[in-house]
Formats: sequence, structure tokens, C-alpha cells
Amino acid sequence: MRHMARAPEDMTSELHARLSKILSTSDTARRVADTDALFQPDRNCWRLETASQASVIIDADDYFRHARKAMLAARHQILLIGWDFDTRIVLDSNSESHEGPRHIGPFLSWLARRRPELEIFILKWDLGAIKLLGRGSTLFRLAHWVVQDRIHFRLDHEHPAGASHHHKILVIDDSLAFCGGIDMTAERWDTREHRDEDDRRQRPTTHRDYGPWHDATMAVAGPLAKALGEHGRARWEAACGKPLPEPPAVDLDWPGTLPVMFRDQQFAIARTRGATDAQSPLREIEQLFVDMIGAAERHIYIESQYFASRIVAEALADRLQEPDPPEIVVINPKAAGGWLEEKVMGPARAVLVEHIGKHDPTGRFRIYCPVAAHGTDIYVHAKIMIVDDRILRIGSANLNNRSMGLDSECDLALCADCCDDERVNETIASLRADLLAEHLGVDQDIVEAWIARTGSLIETIEGLRGDGRTLKPYEIPDFTEAERKLAESQLLDPESADNGFEPQSRPGLLTRLGRRKRKAT
Repeated sequence: MRHMARAPEDMTSELHARLSKILSTSDTARRVADTDALFQPDRNCWRLETASQASVIIDADDYFRHARKAMLAARHQILLIGWDFDTRIVLDSNSESHEGPRHIGPFLSWLARRRPELEIFILKWDLGAIKLLGRGSTLFRLAHWVVQDRIHFRLDHEHPAGASHHHKILVIDDSLAFCGGIDMTAERWDTREHRDEDDRRQRPTTHRDYGPWHDATMAVAGPLAKALGEHGRARWEAACGKPLPEPPAVDLDWPGTLPVMFRDQQFAIARTRGATDAQSPLREIEQLFVDMIGAAERHIYIESQYFASRIVAEALADRLQEPDPPEIVVINPKAAGGWLEEKVMGPARAVLVEHIGKHDPTGRFRIYCPVAAHGTDIYVHAKIMIVDDRILRIGSANLNNRSMGLDSECDLALCADCCDDERVNETIASLRADLLAEHLGVDQDIVEAWIARTGSLIETIEGLRGDGRTLKPYEIPDFTEAERKLAESQLLDPESADNGFEPQSRPGLLTRLGRRKRKAT
């Protein structure tokens, strides 16, 4: 049963109180010199678990290939929990010599036949189900799975009105797992080259081209993978009303072609979940975003599909008004993916950027949009946040309101201050330089040399920006007054089902910034 909206007057005091609490904890995090306590279960994360091995995977070419190799080793259980799923995608474009089919639908069927003890569970968001009707062989594949005993495909409808099931999780035998921003669906595949044109970047069936696509996920092993398995089975039970068994313990080999970035490190698992009659809300991700912003000393580096979260914008504005604030660099796509998304998220970003700019006296805030070698816009779908060279977060949550309180999300975060291994700091710093090098079209060592010399991400980007593959400063486009008012209302990007009915029940960014300005004067 879906959650029913409460009356606006019942919500106002609750939302005001939560906003004050979140911002006060940001101040607390900022005052704490030792960030060992940054991750706090039941506040900004669900639990802490150790990853025996972990690596960040950039872009779907590598992810699909490593995921295929990991699934080939599965013995008992595969969980695929996703916003979207398309049986027609190719997992490895170079797999002609590999055993088994190249496309994920036939591959999973072949895998189930090959291994009688294996069960496969696929959970997809229900509102996107209409897309299945236009996906050629997908319906035939799903019909084939219906008569199979060991491949289970279900649609997730257990979420508040207007919410989406937004996870992108793959768990294999509770031993290996992938969690991040990459869906196993069409129009996600690309390489780190992000060519303007690439014949391999085609939609299934129609073979129409799509543009460059930048994305990220994380591979993990050990207790952290087991915890993600527990999370996935809990999501399945909530959606389907039936518990799944825990698979027998196995210790799968790490995919041999995937370099290990972190060993035996503790990660936080943070979630968002909208309230339903059956489940209480979770806003761990929102609190973790604010705490990470509060803990920053020098740099905040963000990659996100959107920049529309009021609570994140408020936290950033607070930091930027300090005497010596951290630099903040946000990598966004030039425009949102669809017409409706751009009508909602485009004006929202413009409003937030304008007003953050008015509260950035030292010029420490920048938004950039990546382009390919001949000027084609690269769509940024990754959800990454790096604070200094100490804190790394990767997951499914965007910087929009619904990811903070309405949609189901799952993020992973690592804090180097929780260990004594300096290599963790070095690896996080190297990852940030690697990402910037990709966006700027230069070698990583050049980026590292610039950062070492200037101590500044913004100076590094501005010094290395040029023609061809590069980062372009975001320019606020013209929007109508009606579009801006729609963005400020949050009607189509609500923080909860309640806000969708009553968007003005919580003060917006403009109201808060106006109050802050009046207090200052």
C-alpha cells in the first residue's frame, strides 16, 4: 500500500526541525579535527563493513566486462537490483572467444542452464515497465524466464507515490558486489575515450547512435559484499513480499583483470528510502552529503547528473561564506537527458548556481561540463564525491531533492582518516587526478603536477583547459519565469511524497539565503 500524504500543516514543523538539525550537524562535523567519527550508523549511514578488496570502475565498458567475468564464477545466487534492465545489451564487445553469449539476457539463461544450483533474481523499477513493450526480444526473453525455475524477474512497486527504485547493485554469492551509478541497460556503454562518434555506441535493435556517456561504479569483496547482499534481499522482500535465502558461503576470486585499489578498508553504506505504510523513511545519504561538506578542509570534488538539491546547496553556501573556504568543483552534463528532465533540473540548477554565486565572495565555487575532442557534450551520469584526499563516496544518489528523501538509493563511502595506511590517501588523490585528466584530455601526471604546484583544483582546471577534449565552464541559460518558479517549487523534484503535494511546506534555498543576508546586514 502506498504512503498517503499528510496535511501540509502537519509537515511544516517537522521539516523545519530537520533542516536545522542537518545544518547544525554540518557545523559539528566541521569543528571535529579528527574525522574518525565521520561515519555514524543510524545517522549518516546504515552500517560499516570491511571490503577485503575494492576498486572504482569508470565507465560501463569496464563495468560490463568485469561484471560478466564475476557472474561466470557464480555458484548459488546472483542479485541484480536496478532502476532499469535491458536483456539486449552486450556485456563484452570483445568476448567472441569467451564461453557463453555476449548479450546479457541469453547469457543469464545460459548461465542458469550451465549451473543447476544457481538462482538469479532481477528486480527492476515498475514505472519503467512500459519501456519493455518496445524492446524487441526483451519480452520474449522475460516470457522464457517465467517458465524457468531459477531466473526470477520482478517489478518493484513498493515505494511512495512518485518515487523511483534507483539502485544499481549487482551481488554474486555475497562474495563479490558492484554498487554505483551504472544501470545494466541500453545507452550506458562507453569507453573512457568518450569519442564524439563511436560505432559501438548504438541502441539495441534500432542501432541508432547515442552520445558520449560518463559513469562510475565500485566493485567490492568480503563482508561489504555480504552486507550489500543483505540489503538487496531486504529490497526484494519489501517489493515481492517473499524473503530470499542467504546463499551458502563461498569465496569467489577477484576478477583478475581488475586492479585492486583498496585492501581491507572499512566502508560506510548509506541509503535513502521514502516513507511507505510498511517502511519508515531513511535519509542517511542526505546527512552524509552534508557531513562530508562540513568536514572538507581544502577541496570538494563532485561528479553528478544533476545539481538541484537544496540541502546540498545550503551546506555549500554556508562553507563558501567562511574566511578561507574549501574549493568546490562540480562536474555536470551541459543539459539533463530528457526534455522533461531539463525543464525541471535545468532551471533548478540555474537558480542554485546564481544564488550560491552571490554568497561566494572568494570565488571558490565552479561548475564545469565536459566535451569530447570535437565539441560533443559528454553526458555525466556518475555520482562521485571526493573530499580533500581523505573521503570518497560513490553510489546511485544524485544531487537532486528526490535522491535525498524520496527515491531508493545506496551509496558507499570510505574515509582515509579511519585507517593508518597513507596509501589510501594517495589512491583517493590519484583517482581524483585520473578523473580530471580524463575530462581535460591530458595525462594524469600533468594534473598531479599542477595540483602539487598550485594546491588548487580550480587553478589546475583553468590552466589545463583548452581546445578539444576539455571542461567548459557552465553558463546559465535563459529560462522563463514560469520555469524558474517551477524549479523553486520542487513540484517535480520533491524531497518526499508529501512535498510533491505541498512543495512550500519547507523553506527553499532562496528563502534561507535571504534570511542569512538580512541577518548579516
